[in-house]
Amino acid sequence: MRRALATALLSCVCSAALAQPAQRPEVETAARALRERVIAWRRDFHQHPELSNREQRTAAKVAEHLRALGLKPRTGIARHGVVAIVEGGRPGPRIALRADMDALPVTERTGLPFASKATATFRGETVGVMHACGHDAHTAILMGVAEALVQMKDRLPGQVMLVFQPAEEGPPEGEDGGAPLMLEEGLFRDFKPDAMFGLHVFSTLPVGAIGVREGPLMAASDRFRIVVKGRQTHGSRPWGGIDPIVAAADIVGSAQTIVSRRTDIARLPAVVSFGAIKGGIRYNIIPDQVEMIGTVRTFDEEVRRKVFADLRNVAEHVAAAHGASVEAHVPDTRGNPVTVNDAALTARVRPSLAAVVGADRLIEPPLQLGAEDYAYFAREVPSMYFFVGATSPGIDPVTAPSNHSPQFMLDEQALDVGLRAMLQVTLDYLEGTPRTP
Repeated sequence: MRRALATALLSCVCSAALAQPAQRPEVETAARALRERVIAWRRDFHQHPELSNREQRTAAKVAEHLRALGLKPRTGIARHGVVAIVEGGRPGPRIALRADMDALPVTERTGLPFASKATATFRGETVGVMHACGHDAHTAILMGVAEALVQMKDRLPGQVMLVFQPAEEGPPEGEDGGAPLMLEEGLFRDFKPDAMFGLHVFSTLPVGAIGVREGPLMAASDRFRIVVKGRQTHGSRPWGGIDPIVAAADIVGSAQTIVSRRTDIARLPAVVSFGAIKGGIRYNIIPDQVEMIGTVRTFDEEVRRKVFADLRNVAEHVAAAHGASVEAHVPDTRGNPVTVNDAALTARVRPSLAAVVGADRLIEPPLQLGAEDYAYFAREVPSMYFFVGATSPGIDPVTAPSNHSPQFMLDEQALDVGLRAMLQVTLDYLEGTPRTP
């Protein structure tokens, strides 16, 4: 009996081993050949970052590379977007792959030899500029994938649209941009993908791991702007005016109850955060007004609308209690919807990711309150978006400097993992779903 059980267990183990998906040999070959070039591209972009809607140099480098591969890129989409199509030599499906190109108004403090020293103007102030979110890696990875696909295009089934997107971090105030503007300008008008894929390097995962989950993945993201209007007076005579600073402080405190006391976070999380408060210029003058900006993160459209209404209500009534008034722009701009991974597509692609890193390194992350305008693409076509671990061995991903930190540090092995994963996903999908000519 024991011998029979042992034999059965051994048979199961062997079957499981045989069922373990394998990385394609052409992926291995391409990754080895492209490794150093992808690193060089990433370092170049890292040293020369550009803010949202200002990605002129980055877009030019991408377009130059695509032309050198024999492709015919379209440029200037949503200002600096670059798009090209790899035509396979056999019939097959249409897919799209996306990489974002923009950097952040962050002054780098990594000490890297290729650290950014760039500066720019953001909201009227001179700021440092840094690829603190890893978009330099995304762009370099997709450039590598593009080269690999072109080299095998004669035997490739289907077509692959390469989407190099500007302004994922959000266009400057008063401008449109990013994924929604690419769609408005006809990204999918003549080429509607059967599926779309995107990735993001992630500090909270160790290098060598990939994170993916079906359904909601990243939160809806919205900005707000609240201007509290008082009446200026001397700091020694506060009763002679209306203090917008005290009113603003009270609004910030009261707004915390929107999530803690008015939103059912047992079902899905939500966040209301203030990111900047500006008012006054001198120590002994109570100013006329205070401006506050911040963000709302939600996973449910009904909750999203309710948080907006609650925030406007708090701002207006708390200000009124102080004798002040407000202009409450909630939301202030078009935000990002929830990023949702198509369940069937995610289930289908999961083995491809496991083939690259191993099933034990394929992780289902919790809901992420970070946001992505990739969500607009995911509303148009079945999509799957995944995370690539970026934190080096020996460093706890929980405490590692996060994406958007001036000390965000990418382990460049993530470039290799990202390229292999995106290429494996692409080839497996194309080969697995023949398209009628």
